Amino acid sequence: VPPRTVNRDMMRQFFRRSFGKNRPWNEVVYDLISAKGKWDGDGATNYLLAQMSMRGDMGVQATSRTAQLFLGVQLQCTQCHDHPFNDWEQNQFWELNSFFRQTRTERKRKYDPKSGRMVTDYWELRSRNAAEFVKYENRKGEMLAVPPIFKGHEISASNDTDRRVELAKLISNKEKSYLAKAMVNRMWAHFFGYGFVNPIDDIGPHNQPTHPEILDKLSEEFEKNNFDLKQLIRWICNCEAYQLTSQFGKKNRDDDPDQGESPMFSRMYVKMMEAEQLYDSLIIATNAHQSGKSDWANAETQRQEWMRQFILAFGTDENDESTIFNGTIPQALMMMNGPLIKKAISAESGSYLNQILTQKRKDKDRIRVLFLATLNRKPTGKEIKNARSLISSYPTLIEGYQDLFWALLNSNEFIINH
Repeated sequence: VPPRTVNRDMMRQFFRRSFGKNRPWNEVVYDLISAKGKWDGDGATNYLLAQMSMRGDMGVQATSRTAQLFLGVQLQCTQCHDHPFNDWEQNQFWELNSFFRQTRTERKRKYDPKSGRMVTDYWELRSRNAAEFVKYENRKGEMLAVPPIFKGHEISASNDTDRRVELAKLISNKEKSYLAKAMVNRMWAHFFGYGFVNPIDDIGPHNQPTHPEILDKLSEEFEKNNFDLKQLIRWICNCEAYQLTSQFGKKNRDDDPDQGESPMFSRMYVKMMEAEQLYDSLIIATNAHQSGKSDWANAETQRQEWMRQFILAFGTDENDESTIFNGTIPQALMMMNGPLIKKAISAESGSYLNQILTQKRKDKDRIRVLFLATLNRKPTGKEIKNARSLISSYPTLIEGYQDLFWALLNSNEFIINH
């Protein structure tokens, strides 16, 4: 999201507090859709600030993104015509869009004595009066008008009615909601790499789920349990499918979604880590954020600085964030010799490698510990032999262990979730 229109820290705090308190998912979504005010007041306002920052957009992007994220449907093409495969029609896009027409963004400026210029102080999400009907042109060139309607529920188009609040109520409703099914499919895909419906935000009669009974059952139980995300994660991670190995044999060799087959979840699919997952894995494996630091505050400050660099380096051409580590040259270089890796393999006080080297251990025991920390498994006899040969080839013990640690952290086995 363009940082000039969004307060990322406040958005992050909103989600951290919400997930930390295990707030029901429908309540979190209600806040995101209905929020108003400054970007540093209610962190939830930054969701719509990000979607409605374009001049003249009239809530079109907010309509599409809200449908994708919370309803699990893609409505972009229905802005201009009926969906060719789904059961959403053009008029439904503009009916949903009508809920966002009372919303506008406003930038407040202040004088910066250092630069001698007016700079952005904050962005704000505010209300405004809007016409009762949204007008749009259909494929025949006819001008039509629609009121705010969602799932067959029409609300008052009067400006005395806060349309976004009403939309938030309708979307977060617990009665067989789009919201539950969309989140179940999204969370399943988070852990398995693929959802019951793929793409995960294209649910509809044209795109049938691979396991409709499981999707319906999980969605039903998710609603019954007050949209409890932690409970949903427990169900997914405790299921038999999640316990399976990534290896496959003769019976499930064809279960390969990478080759265009529908996922049957007869094994765990190998997948690339997301950027933040990879960063956190490096931190956990190496204590890099504590290396050379004397207290928690300094370590946390360093961690946040690195995280910003890490995400920035993995950005896309659209100024969005890349969520997947996909092995591009900048990413590979950052993993090989970036400041995070240098700190990770440091032998400074507080680092993981320093702890290992200062303990009275045999080389083979130290090597086992490094394998467990990075690859979550013990090394084979051949790997121990090769590692000892590598370490002994360096002038000092520290240099040898640093190179071994570096090699493990840059291995596919560490970077790929298998």
